[in-house]
Amino acid sequence: MISLDKQAAITETTARPILEAQHLRKIFPLRNLNFLGAQQSVHAVEDTSFALYPGRATALVGESGSGKTTVARMLGGLYSPTSGSIRFRDAAIKLTGEQLRKYRRHVQLILQDPFSSLNPVHDVRYHLSRPLRIFNHARNNEQETQQILSLLNRVNLSPAEQFIQKYPHQLSGGQRQRIAIARALAVQPEVLLADEPVSMLDVSIRLDVLNLLLRLKDEERLALLFITHDIASARYFAEDTVVMYAGQMVEGGPSDEVIQRPMHPYTRLLVSAAPDPDRINPEKNASVSDLPVRREIGSRGAEIPSLINPPTGCRFHPRCPHAMAVCSQRFPGRTELGNGRWTHCFLYGDGETS
Repeated sequence: MISLDKQAAITETTARPILEAQHLRKIFPLRNLNFLGAQQSVHAVEDTSFALYPGRATALVGESGSGKTTVARMLGGLYSPTSGSIRFRDAAIKLTGEQLRKYRRHVQLILQDPFSSLNPVHDVRYHLSRPLRIFNHARNNEQETQQILSLLNRVNLSPAEQFIQKYPHQLSGGQRQRIAIARALAVQPEVLLADEPVSMLDVSIRLDVLNLLLRLKDEERLALLFITHDIASARYFAEDTVVMYAGQMVEGGPSDEVIQRPMHPYTRLLVSAAPDPDRINPEKNASVSDLPVRREIGSRGAEIPSLINPPTGCRFHPRCPHAMAVCSQRFPGRTELGNGRWTHCFLYGDGETS
């Protein structure tokens, strides 16, 4: 049983974020073959802020092209933010040089495609031994082998001895993703950034991989960012959910609250489109607030706008059945709704606290 002092220490640590994104923005300049023309850029992420906590999972939800992967790659040190800052343990960090190497000891990224993230000419031992050696977790071959076998068992690849000399093409998709997870765990991180970790896997094994990540999060008190386009899985997987649309954050809060009672019209659209066995007749069981979104979204377009020339103001306003004149003029401030809920929508205010 955990002592009261130890439990209090855990609670205090959990209450403090380990990794924070503060007003992150990312613009990708495009190569311009017309030297007389104006420089064009992709406005991938705009003013994104959220925090990750030990032992908690946060889901970042949105359609393809909404900027979720760009956010993860900025947090993972693969992209440099155009503006904004990343804070690790309350300290602002600059992800370059030796500081980036130390940062990756604590923050690891799991990519979407497990096959392309593994080198096809190297076996499992090589993939798992590299991080162990680079971060000095194994000092000789015996320690290396013991830790590799332990990593394989932790991700439910057993008997581990049968996998250690296999190559990526000899593994199934689920097994390859488990190797990618084991490689991330090899550096003993405190934060995992999982970018659509099950979208490339067969439906029959997705739940197993999600349960594996949940077990690791709970056992090792990992702060976990779970990127997905499936808002239904976000409710199952994450304590908190943040919704993005076309590079802008639109809503966030506890997952049950966000998904059971979505406030932003875009979140309501995502929830209404998610499979629900209890919703046999969607029109009959839909709430009044959902019906305008479903009926009018078809006539307003179903695609995320171009991020080269994005709409002004709230980028969802061309598709939103509740759009007002002000929505196209400027992006709404953050409105606190209570109980950890917030949204960026003029339907609820412009940054006022409830």
